[in-house]
Amino acid sequence: MSGIFAVVTKKSCHEDLFYGTDYHSHLGTQFAGLAVWNKELIRKIHDIRGSQFKAKFYEDYKNMQGQTGIGVISAKDEQPICIHSKFGPFAIATNGFIDNAKELADELYKKGQSFSEVTDGSVNMTELVAKLIIQGKDIIDGIEQMFSKISGSCSLLLLNKEGIYAARDRYGYSPLAVGERGGDWAVSTESSAFYNLGFKIKKFIQPGEIILLDNGGIKPKRPGGGPNQICAFLWIYTGFPASCYDDINVELAREKCGRCLAKGDKIKADMASGIPDSGTAHAIGYAMESKIPYRRPLVKYTPGFDRSYTPPSQEKRDLIAKMKLIPIAQIIKDKSIVFCDDSIVRGTQLKNYTIQKLKDCGAKEIHLRIACPPLMFPCKFNFSTRSINELAARKAIRAIEGKDIKEIKEYIAEDSAKYKKMVDWITRDIGVTSLKYQKLGDMIDAIGVDKEKLCLYCWTGKEPRL
Repeated sequence: MSGIFAVVTKKSCHEDLFYGTDYHSHLGTQFAGLAVWNKELIRKIHDIRGSQFKAKFYEDYKNMQGQTGIGVISAKDEQPICIHSKFGPFAIATNGFIDNAKELADELYKKGQSFSEVTDGSVNMTELVAKLIIQGKDIIDGIEQMFSKISGSCSLLLLNKEGIYAARDRYGYSPLAVGERGGDWAVSTESSAFYNLGFKIKKFIQPGEIILLDNGGIKPKRPGGGPNQICAFLWIYTGFPASCYDDINVELAREKCGRCLAKGDKIKADMASGIPDSGTAHAIGYAMESKIPYRRPLVKYTPGFDRSYTPPSQEKRDLIAKMKLIPIAQIIKDKSIVFCDDSIVRGTQLKNYTIQKLKDCGAKEIHLRIACPPLMFPCKFNFSTRSINELAARKAIRAIEGKDIKEIKEYIAEDSAKYKKMVDWITRDIGVTSLKYQKLGDMIDAIGVDKEKLCLYCWTGKEPRL
């Protein structure tokens, strides 16, 4: 997942743009970029692998004067992309994943189009989106045509001389919030970027909605509509605790998830804890409901370490998992611990690093509680897991069946014998005393959004429908 931010101000926007974009650093680890309009486009992109956004852009942003600007922290591609087109020059930043990118790029090649930005041998998704947009009669028509052609999702910010166009993907998979501050305006993936900059949430852009922001405020360009099927994983893991998506706060949803996990759980333990950072609120909720004291046997060394879920290479993910969590042996030794986490994706880091550290420090029992159901399908709507073979639940099914199977309904059914076998296999593989996953219905209740308005694809395999 990437994070995008835009701002329109009466004075120069460069400081708001710098800090507003930086507040999305938890969503990407590869590239970051800023673009402003000041009679012409000014753009700067940096590789942020192994570094921090603020350090890379601290000198650059001071020279990027202008009243309108967009920024992005990217999980994969270099962006924003600048295009000189029949609509004039513009810069564009995106958040999402296009599942049929190769097919769309091949169609454009046949029309004589070419691509200048290539990442790891693949067409840059943001450049592809830009090239699709300029096939339209105008920018709005181009965005609508792009929405209709892609399989996956794409929310975007487009900066030109008119202002900033903001468009949320037609499923509403990824959020965009609009904030206002005394006549200044901002758009952000994370609403948490607003508070310290003095912006207040004015609205959440609706699925498929397109707006234009300029010094006159919000100008509607295409109404939203249809089913809002926002990513449920935002509340479970990827989102920032202080953010709200469609008016529902992340931290509170995670606390409710923890409470749900504790209800009916008969475990007697010395402490409840969460794997920091995203497991923390789940554990707080568990502790509140169970009355088991909350403690911190593992602490995260934050400076310099990204999220272990977002980097694309397994080597980098393993290094981060190994180095960022530091155990406190004096708290762990001879204790029974309930450990809450947001999810088990691949399971390798949890097994090889987190759980092993607890064992090495003398934990008596480790009871793992996961805030969502087993992940069964790689995400089709954002850049995260790309292969079924990566997923811990699929590895368990393969081990039980002796082969890969297509029909896994019985493993998804939470009360089935095969589901229990799968969970037992993962319990043994990871090496914990016990393991309990959140039930899908309880997770939905904790988030507080109707099931029909959530994307649950990674658990159910059912795609959102327009």
